[in-house]
Amino acid sequence: MLKASGAMAAATLTSRVLGMVREMVYAQFMGDTPVAGIFKFAFQIPNLFRRLLGEGALTAAFIPIFKEKEKKHGEIEMWRAANAVISGLVIAASAIIGLVMLGISLALAAHQFSAKTELMLQLLRVMFPYMILVCLAAMTMGMLNARGHFFIPAMGATMLNVVMIASVLLLAPHFGHELSEQIFALAYGVLAAGAAQLAFQMPTLWGEGFRYRWVSPWKNETVRLVVTRMIPGTIGVAAFQINVTVVSLLSVWIDPRINASFDYAVRLMELPQGMFGISLATYLLTTLSALAIDKNYPKFRTTLRQGIGSLLFANLIAAVLLVVLAEPIIRLLFEHGGKFTAASTQRAAFALVCLAPGLVAFSTVNVLARAFYALGDTRTPMRVSLVCLVVNLVLAALLIVPLRQGGLGIANTMTSACNAGLLLFALRKKLGKLEMNSLRETLRPLALAAILAGVIAWCGWNFWERTLGHASIALKLGAVFVPAGIAGGVYWLIALLCKIPAAKEMTDFALAKFKRFK
Repeated sequence: MLKASGAMAAATLTSRVLGMVREMVYAQFMGDTPVAGIFKFAFQIPNLFRRLLGEGALTAAFIPIFKEKEKKHGEIEMWRAANAVISGLVIAASAIIGLVMLGISLALAAHQFSAKTELMLQLLRVMFPYMILVCLAAMTMGMLNARGHFFIPAMGATMLNVVMIASVLLLAPHFGHELSEQIFALAYGVLAAGAAQLAFQMPTLWGEGFRYRWVSPWKNETVRLVVTRMIPGTIGVAAFQINVTVVSLLSVWIDPRINASFDYAVRLMELPQGMFGISLATYLLTTLSALAIDKNYPKFRTTLRQGIGSLLFANLIAAVLLVVLAEPIIRLLFEHGGKFTAASTQRAAFALVCLAPGLVAFSTVNVLARAFYALGDTRTPMRVSLVCLVVNLVLAALLIVPLRQGGLGIANTMTSACNAGLLLFALRKKLGKLEMNSLRETLRPLALAAILAGVIAWCGWNFWERTLGHASIALKLGAVFVPAGIAGGVYWLIALLCKIPAAKEMTDFALAKFKRFK
């Protein structure tokens, strides 16, 4: 599990680091201005399909069927099933894109909107075709994962980030002088980035034996089964992403700057979430699906428990450090002159402080939802998420005016904790028992270690700030990595002394890799 998810985490780390570079370039280019908030919201609409499909529902519905076809019917039927789903996907996505773009064009021609609404619709019209590219990339990613490839699919996102960075540096200067004009360079960059991500994965998939052939999706049993599982799964696996999009609409309506500040915090939190949460969940879907097909439920429970244990160990310290060091992290990454000011740092840091406590819950939801999908149940996560979406919207509406971007962070944190708790309760009922006693015994020492690490990081940062400040890049780096390194080391050492299984497993795995490298 550590080997497969670790390889994917390494690729995801590369992608997310480039994603951070992209956000740094974006911050210099547009800061947290109203135009930035409008662009980020317009991008969230097609990007939602990447999160729902590339990191969720399509692969969650398709991989168990793909694996079953391989085991029971052989590779010919496996590839035929994949081609049928791809054919149906192209038809459905093309129809949706055509209708949405026609609707936006008619609305812009028939009605005079406010300046911010008109800009948002124009940007959305440019970027919405990204949907079909990301849907196809999600399919190729799912097939490669099912064939045992985790590194290359995860690295595909690096191509996306490289192209999006290039659109700011190379295209934007040629799109006019005003930010509201130059922002369209970023929109066209999104389309080019989607094509690059898809193209990057094709050689590996071709090497596995895949050849696209048109297979009619009409009345195809595989397509019907995927659609049946995918529709509820779209809501079930991506509660966090849907929550972010819904509350972003609310924030853009009140003040687009709220959305811009909150989005920078979301991007920061997605680094550990993608490295550990998404990587582990992607591996577990394939593994748990195979165990469910064989009806090996004892091994199913053991694998799930080990996965959640590793997730808790890695993401708990990440959440603590993001909360305690939110301000120096934001300052280091984004505050380098340009349109991202010291006031922008304070706004984004406040959002991160309120959002980061939910990191463990966000990642746990991804893992638990995939356990349901491996069992062929997509309806339970859907029902739980529908309840949580309503709760999130109510909380966001209540908190956004007094707390602005912080209110959105609190609403998402509370909702995700509720989502994780309900999924855990429902899974226990479904499996009869989860055998999580050994995991529960590790929670107290892990929590105490995380609290101590948080105190050390806070004291270290404040000492650094009082004595050295943050006037240079080197000092900004030190303000983050010195207290974070000491705190992380203490956390890891305490976990080893308390014999936390995940700490020992990761340490042994890392040492083995180091010895092999030497």
